[in-house]
Amino acid sequence: MTRPDDAPSTPTTPSTPTPTPTAPTPARAPEPHPVLPLTEGSLVLLIGTSAAGKSTFARRHFRPTEVVSSDTCRALVGDDENDQSVTADAFELLHFLVGKRLAAGRLTVVDATNVQAGARRQLLAVAREHDARAEAIVLDVPPGVCAERNRTRPDRELPAFVIPRQHRELRASLPGLAKEGFRRVHVLRGAAEVAAAEVVLERRRADLRHLTGPFDLVGDVHGCRSELETLLGRLGYRLVRDAAGRPVDAVPPDGRTAVFVGDLVDRGPDTPGVLRLVMGMVAAGHALCVSGNHELKVARALDGDRVTLSYGLRESMEQLGAEPAEFRAEVREFVRGLADHCLLDGGALVVCHAGLPERYHGRSSGRVRSHALYGGTTGETDDYGLPVRQAWAEEYRGRPLVVYGHTPLPVASFLHNTVCLDTGCVFGGALTALRYPERELVRVEAERRWYEPVRPLLSGAPGGREGRPLDVADVAGPHTVETALHGTVAVRPENAAAALEAVGRSAVDPRLLVYLPPSVPSVAAGRRPGFVEHPDEAFAGYRADGVGRVLCAELLPGPRAVVLVARDDAALARRFGPAGPGAVWSRTGRALFGPVEEAELLARLRAAAERSGLFEELGSGWLLLDAALTGLPAPAADVGPALPVSSAASRQARNAAVVASAGALLPPVLAALERAAARGLDVAGLLDRQRGRAADLRDFAAMHRRVAAPGRALLAPFRLLAAEGANLATGAEREHLARIDRLVEADRTAPADGRAPAEGTTPAEGTAPTPVLYRTAHRWVDTADEASTAAAVAWWEELTAAGGAGIVVRPPVSPTRTAPGEGRPGGLVQPAVRVRGREWLRLVHGPDHPDHPAHPDDPDHPAHPDDPAHQARPARSSGGALGLRRSLALREYALGLEALDRLAAGEPLWRVHQAVFAVLALESEPVDPRP
Repeated sequence: MTRPDDAPSTPTTPSTPTPTPTAPTPARAPEPHPVLPLTEGSLVLLIGTSAAGKSTFARRHFRPTEVVSSDTCRALVGDDENDQSVTADAFELLHFLVGKRLAAGRLTVVDATNVQAGARRQLLAVAREHDARAEAIVLDVPPGVCAERNRTRPDRELPAFVIPRQHRELRASLPGLAKEGFRRVHVLRGAAEVAAAEVVLERRRADLRHLTGPFDLVGDVHGCRSELETLLGRLGYRLVRDAAGRPVDAVPPDGRTAVFVGDLVDRGPDTPGVLRLVMGMVAAGHALCVSGNHELKVARALDGDRVTLSYGLRESMEQLGAEPAEFRAEVREFVRGLADHCLLDGGALVVCHAGLPERYHGRSSGRVRSHALYGGTTGETDDYGLPVRQAWAEEYRGRPLVVYGHTPLPVASFLHNTVCLDTGCVFGGALTALRYPERELVRVEAERRWYEPVRPLLSGAPGGREGRPLDVADVAGPHTVETALHGTVAVRPENAAAALEAVGRSAVDPRLLVYLPPSVPSVAAGRRPGFVEHPDEAFAGYRADGVGRVLCAELLPGPRAVVLVARDDAALARRFGPAGPGAVWSRTGRALFGPVEEAELLARLRAAAERSGLFEELGSGWLLLDAALTGLPAPAADVGPALPVSSAASRQARNAAVVASAGALLPPVLAALERAAARGLDVAGLLDRQRGRAADLRDFAAMHRRVAAPGRALLAPFRLLAAEGANLATGAEREHLARIDRLVEADRTAPADGRAPAEGTTPAEGTAPTPVLYRTAHRWVDTADEASTAAAVAWWEELTAAGGAGIVVRPPVSPTRTAPGEGRPGGLVQPAVRVRGREWLRLVHGPDHPDHPAHPDDPDHPAHPDDPAHQARPARSSGGALGLRRSLALREYALGLEALDRLAAGEPLWRVHQAVFAVLALESEPVDPRP
């Protein structure tokens, strides 16, 4: 048998259908070499009497695994292929095996007599269940020849009447085989023709997997020729025109191929012009095209069938009526030959008009064609009388990317590895194309509204509140989230429940909760005496990952904050639903301020963003920022009124309780031990340890009072995350710093009356309000330069000695990947690590933090970094919990970027929430606390 990959062949494109006979091959003179084309993945029934040579034919033309034999099934069930008593069970097994192979898309050949309509009916039902083509090969061998063969088979004894009866049933079946449901029937007459036949396996009509692109996929055109020309030009295609100046072809750049998702016709101003261009591109091999439901209606109208001239068909027929009859005949042949879908790029890309679940990919049946052309419906109609579509894309979890159109949306976006390119050009929207494999969307605005839509472009639209409402089912239970950066992230049901509980108790309005920042893991522990965390370990870690330059930024003591600020209240409502200035929330989604304080902060931030030009530059009505809060010491409180931080956002209450309780308990203990020592009891060691604990507590209390001192909380933004249509969280750190510096400077120089000073001037002294934004200290470090790293370590020591928390170390570009080599495993590099000071670790872990050097007599607390006891202690392991924390941080980082990608692409908020809630769910993983 010749298979598609055995020899070069001309591929069957969606615009040129494979001939499909609808009736058995008529009687003809025997051919010396009859060729039998069969379709990959189909069900093939061998039909013939006993001893007609079916098994021999199957062995000669098919692989053993492709043949399911009734005799073999009898042997499997009853140990004897001639045991007729197990026939029922044998055929039950045969149908089961046939179903499994067809479900996997495998060519399946049934070797049985199949001369009775009832037997064929059951097998055809299996084929329909799996949306597989059914084809038949009839071995019409004279009964005398079959009887003679049967006499020479000592293992098979058949009564004399069996073969003649089977032959009569076969002959009676021939005229009706096509009506039974066989898409192709081959009849071999006589033993000589059976022996000479050659089987040629053809690709399924939808199977263009050998075409690998690159492709430019174009959404529903609907007769908008001018917009199509503009889009093709933007994609780099060169238009070819005929003598009349009409476009008849478009030559692609760099070997690319255009692919049209159907609905070229109806509603628009120039259906013939669109058809002339696309038909020319297909004929020249520059494009592929699948059918839309509107092409099907045009074909029926051109055939003369009775059709309702609605939904733009009337305009198309009037426009085509002005064209020559020869052109109309070409159009009829073209639209009649379009396939309902096609598989491209090794099966990684599926193109259809109305969407297609994975189980239908490459299949051929009325059910598949209906879904590909019209999409699935619920059987209901909406307020406009249109069918309610099934949400198949929300449930899609297939590996191939499905590109489709049919349902007009305001903006194209990806949803579960699907993308709808119909952005309503004919309704005044836009004509959209997808560059594949780049996954780049290219959009051309419509020149005007050519046709009035029956309903607004809102239903199911990935564009904010117009999408379906938020649903707990989207984030509850076990589920996975696909991320572009880190693949699939799994969420366990108990973690999802914890995330829902957290949001239900204290989160901001869920419609505004579009991002949660990832956790920042600690630096790996090293062997530097006296330090649990040290910058040298961070520099060494990034240097080992091949990162030569890093940014060190001040680690602020306040909680992490995400800020959504709107240019005006209406801008927030347009994208997110609720109107207002925005919101500020913590890394667990909790509000950080009361309503009055939040409104004040957002008003100042809005003014700074306006003055810095960021709203105008980014063309956005809102900005999303990543930030942290910091409290200044009491002496600095005279700079202005405070913006109080929520007590729940810090550890102050816990540490205050520790200071109070220890302060009440330790003095009596020390007094009792001193009295015992005075009486001569041997309590010197215990007394020294308790004195050491008291000293630790004094240091702890002093640090706590300094951090908890009344003051004002400043907002320290360090990254602009997103704006309308843009994910800004990636890229070079220098760009982030430049934007943030502009924002902070605009706040610092803001006039008291809110009016901008004259160009080139600053507000007069005493007229500027107190700044509410804080510029985070930072410096760049060369990880391979000892002087650079030593200067950074000195800066860290200075910061922490003054009561600072520490530093955060980041690569210069986000995200950063490293290639394997020189001992590196390769992959995604940690986007940040933190290095905290010793005193700050006291506040985190308590005054008895065991890794803090303090006490000469306590084996768990060596007295000095130079003490041999301290130097002999092994370094804290950097694996285990730290490794899990880092793994979680990478997943949270990928989920955060995925949420921003979806937000920027205009996807519905429930899609953004899937990634956001997954970050919150990972926070409940059973790992050591990550304060």
